[in-house]
Amino acid sequence: MTSLLQTRRWPDFVFAAIIIATGLLTWKLYGNYLDYYEQGILIGSVAGLIWLGWFWAPLRWFFPLCGAVALGSIALYQGELARGQSAFWLKYVLASQSAVMWMCVLFFLAMLLYWLGMFKRSNTVLGIASGLTWGAAAMAMISKLVRWYESYLIGADVGHIPVSNLYEVFILFCLMTALMYLYYEAKFQAKAMGAFVLPIICAAVAFIIWYSFDRQAHEIQPLIPALQSWWMKIHVPANFVGYGAFALSAMLGVAQLLVSKGWLVNRLPSYDTLGEVMYKAIAVGFLFFTIATVLGAMWAADAWGGYWSWDPKETWALIVWLNYAAWLHIRLVKGWRGDVLAWWAVIGLLITTFAFIGVNMFLSGLHSYGGL
Repeated sequence: MTSLLQTRRWPDFVFAAIIIATGLLTWKLYGNYLDYYEQGILIGSVAGLIWLGWFWAPLRWFFPLCGAVALGSIALYQGELARGQSAFWLKYVLASQSAVMWMCVLFFLAMLLYWLGMFKRSNTVLGIASGLTWGAAAMAMISKLVRWYESYLIGADVGHIPVSNLYEVFILFCLMTALMYLYYEAKFQAKAMGAFVLPIICAAVAFIIWYSFDRQAHEIQPLIPALQSWWMKIHVPANFVGYGAFALSAMLGVAQLLVSKGWLVNRLPSYDTLGEVMYKAIAVGFLFFTIATVLGAMWAADAWGGYWSWDPKETWALIVWLNYAAWLHIRLVKGWRGDVLAWWAVIGLLITTFAFIGVNMFLSGLHSYGGL
């Protein structure tokens, strides 16, 4: 611990102080409303945010900036939800749904510029695309924080963390996938990867837009009894780190397969670099998906009296876990590399997508409340 602190510089401690102060203020204002489990989640969130900021420097400004903008938005409400339709900045920029629409626009623009920058080999265009991706991720984060507050304006019994339905978790998916991609983009200095990663995010964005306008899914609804649990606050985010990582790895698998056939060789990172990023993404995704699966089993025991019931959602979660466990085993123990693992990652995304959406659409079980 001493060596860890000695390697820190003053921006690290300033960031940590901001996060700790925010956590203490939250405790002071809302501690009486939190049970022991939620108090533990708050403490863990403070520690986790500090670690993330120390691990990856850009998050030192990302989290405080998003928090400050969200607080400004909350202040504009003045305790009245109706102001979201009358106050200019809320109606057009900062209300949760407005922020989501800006997120959608920015992600689409980023995708177009990533493709343009890749084909023109323009670092300037790719840099702008990267900036737009950061902006889209920020709007996604702000929308989450503001929507959380909006739900409590409707009523104390309605308020909940916004990870309870497909609309809310698709936004979470966009946020998680974008941040993970931006990390690998910076680490490997390979902005051209965005031309393949952003399309999967934009597919989720297209779903969000359809779901909003066709089903009015952006309207905040009370939680059903099955979701009225503190477990949701940790199980769902952990799940979507996994989903985001698996989606990212699949799209990089597509890029690797194209490079192996001699396409876009001079415009994309090397074959080995794409394979390495794909591996790291799957490793991170597998870790968090494992944590989410364990948390889900514990939640099931708390809610339904048993850790495992072979519900379709649970069964397919196990299939996803076994798929990526086998992928990592083959790479780490058997030493496999190349096109086989790339194809495997792509097929893995299809399996994961069915586990996430297909089970809810076509199979019935204890998780049927998550359907379209």
